[in-house]
Amino acid sequence: MVLYVGKYDIRPEKAGEYAEWAKSAMGRMFAVPGIVELRGYRSVTGSYQVAITYEFADMNAWAAWSSNEDIQKLWDEAHSYLTNVSYELWGPSPVVPVPIRPGQ
Repeated sequence: MVLYVGKYDIRPEKAGEYAEWAKSAMGRMFAVPGIVELRGYRSVTGSYQVAITYEFADMNAWAAWSSNEDIQKLWDEAHSYLTNVSYELWGPSPVVPVPIRPGQ
Protein backbone atom coordinates (compact mmCIF):
# COMPACT_ATOMS: atom_id res chain seq x y z
CA MET A 1 0.00 0.00 0.00
CA VAL A 2 1.10 3.55 -0.79
CA LEU A 3 -0.47 6.73 0.56
CA TYR A 4 -0.37 10.01 -1.30
CA VAL A 5 -1.02 12.59 1.42
CA GLY A 6 -1.97 16.14 0.57
CA LYS A 7 -2.49 19.25 2.67
CA TYR A 8 -3.77 22.58 1.45
CA ASP A 9 -5.85 25.63 2.27
CA ILE A 10 -8.96 26.49 0.30
CA ARG A 11 -8.99 30.13 -0.77
CA PRO A 12 -11.83 31.59 1.37
CA GLU A 13 -13.20 33.64 -1.51
CA LYS A 14 -13.36 30.47 -3.65
CA ALA A 15 -14.86 28.11 -1.02
CA GLY A 16 -18.25 27.80 -2.73
CA GLU A 17 -16.74 27.27 -6.17
CA TYR A 18 -14.24 24.79 -4.72
CA ALA A 19 -17.02 22.63 -3.24
CA GLU A 20 -18.65 22.25 -6.65
CA TRP A 21 -15.35 21.70 -8.45
CA ALA A 22 -14.24 19.09 -5.87
CA LYS A 23 -17.36 16.97 -6.44
CA SER A 24 -16.61 16.86 -10.15
CA ALA A 25 -12.88 16.37 -9.57
CA MET A 26 -13.38 13.28 -7.40
CA GLY A 27 -15.40 11.59 -10.14
CA ARG A 28 -12.71 12.43 -12.66
CA MET A 29 -9.99 11.11 -10.31
CA PHE A 30 -11.78 7.79 -9.95
CA ALA A 31 -12.23 7.55 -13.72
CA VAL A 32 -8.46 7.00 -13.93
CA PRO A 33 -7.58 3.53 -12.58
CA GLY A 34 -5.45 3.28 -9.47
CA ILE A 35 -7.09 4.81 -6.40
CA VAL A 36 -8.16 2.21 -3.84
CA GLU A 37 -9.53 4.75 -1.37
CA LEU A 38 -9.77 8.51 -0.90
CA ARG A 39 -10.34 10.22 2.46
CA GLY A 40 -10.72 13.91 3.15
CA TYR A 41 -10.37 15.77 6.42
CA ARG A 42 -11.11 19.34 7.49
CA SER A 43 -9.68 21.16 10.49
CA VAL A 44 -12.04 20.98 13.45
CA THR A 45 -11.35 24.66 14.13
CA GLY A 46 -13.45 25.59 11.11
CA SER A 47 -10.57 26.92 9.08
CA TYR A 48 -10.15 26.27 5.38
CA GLN A 49 -7.38 23.70 5.93
CA VAL A 50 -7.80 20.31 4.25
CA ALA A 51 -5.88 17.06 4.48
CA ILE A 52 -6.58 14.33 1.97
CA THR A 53 -5.24 10.81 1.54
CA TYR A 54 -5.27 8.71 -1.59
CA GLU A 55 -4.51 5.02 -1.15
CA PHE A 56 -2.91 2.97 -3.93
CA ALA A 57 -2.08 -0.74 -4.08
CA ASP A 58 1.58 -0.01 -4.83
CA MET A 59 4.04 2.52 -6.21
CA ASN A 60 3.38 1.49 -9.82
CA ALA A 61 -0.35 2.16 -9.43
CA TRP A 62 0.38 5.60 -7.99
CA ALA A 63 2.92 6.40 -10.71
CA ALA A 64 0.54 5.46 -13.52
CA TRP A 65 -2.33 7.40 -11.95
CA SER A 66 -0.33 10.52 -11.10
CA SER A 67 1.26 10.76 -14.55
CA ASN A 68 -2.09 10.48 -16.34
CA GLU A 69 -2.90 13.53 -18.48
CA ASP A 70 -6.36 13.96 -16.92
CA ILE A 71 -4.91 13.93 -13.39
CA GLN A 72 -2.29 16.50 -14.38
CA LYS A 73 -5.09 18.72 -15.71
CA LEU A 74 -6.96 18.40 -12.40
CA TRP A 75 -3.89 19.53 -10.44
CA ASP A 76 -3.58 22.56 -12.72
CA GLU A 77 -7.26 23.44 -12.14
CA ALA A 78 -6.93 22.95 -8.38
CA HIS A 79 -4.41 25.76 -8.01
CA SER A 80 -7.07 28.36 -8.76
CA TYR A 81 -8.92 27.24 -5.59
CA LEU A 82 -6.03 26.36 -3.27
CA THR A 83 -2.97 27.78 -1.53
CA ASN A 84 -0.20 26.25 0.60
CA VAL A 85 -0.40 22.99 -1.34
CA SER A 86 1.91 20.15 -0.36
CA TYR A 87 1.91 16.43 -1.11
CA GLU A 88 3.97 13.55 0.26
CA LEU A 89 4.21 9.92 -0.76
CA TRP A 90 4.19 7.39 2.10
CA GLY A 91 4.88 3.65 2.06
CA PRO A 92 4.44 0.92 4.67
CA SER A 93 6.44 1.00 7.88
CA PRO A 94 8.95 -1.81 8.35
CA VAL A 95 7.98 -1.85 12.05
CA VAL A 96 4.19 -1.88 11.52
CA PRO A 97 3.65 -3.15 7.94
CA VAL A 98 -0.04 -4.08 8.53
CA PRO A 99 -2.70 -2.41 10.68
CA ILE A 100 -2.77 -3.29 14.37
CA ARG A 101 -6.09 -3.03 16.14
CA PRO A 102 -6.89 -3.14 19.86
CA GLY A 103 -7.02 -6.68 21.20
CA GLN A 104 -4.68 -8.15 18.58
